[in-house]
Amino acid sequence: MDSVRRVHATTLQPASNGADWGESAEWIWEGYRCHWRVLGDPEAPAMVLLHGFGASSSHWRHNAAPLTKAGYRVYSIDLIGFGRSEQPGLHSQIRLDNRFWARQLAAFLEQVVQQPAVLVGNSLGGLTALTAAAFHPEWVTAVVAAPLPDPALMQPLPKQQSRRRRRFKTAAVQLLCRLLPLELIVPLISRTALLRLGLQGAYSRSIRSDRELHQLIASPARRRTAARSLRAMSVGMALRPREVTAPALLERLAEQHQPIPLLLLWGRQDRFVPLMIGEKLQQQHSWLKLCVLDGSGHCPHDESPEHFHQELLRWLDLNLGRTSALGTQHRA
Repeated sequence: MDSVRRVHATTLQPASNGADWGESAEWIWEGYRCHWRVLGDPEAPAMVLLHGFGASSSHWRHNAAPLTKAGYRVYSIDLIGFGRSEQPGLHSQIRLDNRFWARQLAAFLEQVVQQPAVLVGNSLGGLTALTAAAFHPEWVTAVVAAPLPDPALMQPLPKQQSRRRRRFKTAAVQLLCRLLPLELIVPLISRTALLRLGLQGAYSRSIRSDRELHQLIASPARRRTAARSLRAMSVGMALRPREVTAPALLERLAEQHQPIPLLLLWGRQDRFVPLMIGEKLQQQHSWLKLCVLDGSGHCPHDESPEHFHQELLRWLDLNLGRTSALGTQHRA
C-alpha cells in the first residue's frame, strides 16, 4: 500500500447515517488525486460502492455500516471529477467517460483493495461497475447496478459511422460544451434552490429537510474546478465509442464463458431512468436479475436503504454462496 497517502483517518465506528463515514485516504493514480473510504474487517471479502453523477462516496452514508455488519469490508471511491477527487478539465488525450472511470476502478482494485470485489453502483456508478466487469473481469466477483443508465439503451449507437460523421459530431459537441457558460451555471445551481429542485427529482419522498444530502452534493459543485470538469465529462460521455455503451458492454459480458453475476436494482418511481428500461434488459439478457424496489426513485440505496440491503444481500448470498449476517436476519 505504498501508493496510498493517508490524509486523515478515524478509528471511531461512524453512525450508519453519517456522510463522513469510515477511514478516509488519498491515492494517486496516473497523476490524479483520488479520494476513497474504507470500513470493516481487513480479512472480510471486499465490496466497492460507486456513486452516481454529481454525488460522491458520502452518498453511501446509510449503507457502509450495515454492509460492514453483514460481513464485508466496504470501500468507496470518489470517481475522478467528483467528490474530493481531482476535477480535471478537457484534455486532448484523455476523455472523462465510463471507460476512464472503469480504468480508475480497476487500478484501485489492484493497488488498494488488492483482491476481487463485489461492485455496487448507483446510476453512473452502476455503468462504471458494468464497464469494469466487461474489461477487467478478473477483479470483479459480482455487479449490482441501481439502476443502469445509458441513453444508448433507448437508442443504440450504430456499429459503424463514417469518418466525416464522427468528425462533425466531435466538433459540434466540443463547440457546444465550450459555449455553455458552465462557470456561471454551476455556481448558480449549487448555491440556490435549483439544486434541491433537481435533487428532488431523484427521490420519491420529500428531501426538503435533509440538509446533509444537500451539503454532500453542493460541496463538490462549489469547488472552483467543478465547471471545467463538468465540461470534460459532458464531452467525454457524448463522444463515447459504441463499445463502451451499455448494450455493447452487456453483449461482451454475455459472451463470457461464465458471465459475472449481474443484479439490477430499480426504484419503481425512478423518474430519471424509467423501470421499462430495466424490464427490457431482463427480457434481452436472461442471465441477469432485475429486482424492483417499491417506493424508491433514482437513488434506492439512499431512499430505502433497508429494502436495498435486504435484496442486495439476499442476491449476493445466493450467487456467491455466502451467508451474510444481515441476510440471515432478513430471512428469519
